[in-house]
Amino acid sequence: MSGAPFGARLDGAFAAHGHLCVGIDPHPYLLTEWGLGRDAAGVRDFGLRVVEAAAGRVGIVKPQVAFFESFGSAGFAALEDVLAAARAAGLLVIGDAKRGDIGSTNDGYAAAWLTAGSPLEVDALTVTAYTGIGALAGLLDTAEAAGKGAFVLSATSNPEARVLQTATTDAGDTPARTVARLVADEVAARNTDRTRLGDHGLVLGATQRLEDYGFTSDASRTLSTTPVLAPGFGFQGASFDSIPTVFGQLAPNVVVSVSRSVLALGSASPAGAAGLAEAIERESAALGEVLR
Repeated sequence: MSGAPFGARLDGAFAAHGHLCVGIDPHPYLLTEWGLGRDAAGVRDFGLRVVEAAAGRVGIVKPQVAFFESFGSAGFAALEDVLAAARAAGLLVIGDAKRGDIGSTNDGYAAAWLTAGSPLEVDALTVTAYTGIGALAGLLDTAEAAGKGAFVLSATSNPEARVLQTATTDAGDTPARTVARLVADEVAARNTDRTRLGDHGLVLGATQRLEDYGFTSDASRTLSTTPVLAPGFGFQGASFDSIPTVFGQLAPNVVVSVSRSVLALGSASPAGAAGLAEAIERESAALGEVLR
C-alpha cells in the first residue's frame, strides 16, 4: 500500500498490527542505562535497536526528533539512518518534530519531511498550528500529494498548555469554541471526503479530560474520520483501559503512543534486545484487549 493515502495506510497498520506506536526516544538517561554513549553514535544504535524490536510486532514508530537534533549534523545523520531502517522494515513512521511556521517556511519543512526520497522522509509529521491552520495549507497539500499525513497539536498532555488550549474564540460561535476545538474542526474539514480515516489528524493527550477542551460527544461525531495521536500512556500515567472513556467515539482512530515504559526494559545487550521485544509484544497484546 505504499502508494495509498496516509489515512488508508494507517488504517491498514491498525488492522494488521493493532494501534500501538512505539516511541523512539533516546533520553540521555536511557542511553546510559542501555550502555550506549551520549552521542550521535549512541542515538543511532538506540534507534536501530528499537526499530528491530518493533518490526513485525507493531505497525507504527515515532522517533522524537529533538533527541537526535541535539547532536547537530551528526545527530541528523543518525536520524536519517533510523528513519530509513524503519521504513525499510515496513513500519509507518511518524516524525515527532512539531514543526510549524508560515508560507515558504512551512514549504521547506514539507520538502524536508514529507517528500518522497528526502533523507528525512517520514509518513506523517507532528506540526503546530499557533500561526493558524491556514498557514499549514501548503504543508498539508504537499503531504496529501505525496501520500503523507500530519498530526496537528490540539489538546496536548502537558499541563502548561491548558490555559491557552481551553481559551475560547470570539468568532461568534454558539457555544463558543475552544482553541483546541477550533484547530480540530479545521483539521477535520480536510478529511470529510473519507469514509474511514483521513490523512491529517490531531494530537490529543490521553491524560486530559477532553470535554474540558470542547470535545463533547457532538464534537466527536464531526471528527469521525480524523486520526488521533495520543501521547501520555505508561510513564505519564494514562492506562489503556481509559481509552474508551477518554476518547469515546474517537477510540477506533487512536494511535496509542508508548515510549519510556517499554524502552526502560531494553538495553544494548542481547538480553536487553529480547526484553524490549517482549515488552512491545506484551503492550500490544494488552492494548488489543481494549481496541480489537
